[in-house]
Amino acid sequence: MKQFKVVIEQHEDGFVAYPVGMNGVVVGQGDTEAEAMADVRSAIQFHIETFGADALGEPVESVTLRDVSVAA
Repeated sequence: MKQFKVVIEQHEDGFVAYPVGMNGVVVGQGDTEAEAMADVRSAIQFHIETFGADALGEPVESVTLRDVSVAA
């Protein structure tokens, strides 16, 4: 069993979840946080089954969110 840190974003129309520390793009979504987590868990499993060890990146010890301003 491997553990992943997952970022969960709440949007107007639901939730998006994605793991950090994986190679490639893996995303789950749902109307609730629980649905997004279940979907991302399934997506992670599929990604590992499809790409094997190449799907695994460096282990992530912690995740920090910071604000940054840019001209838009």
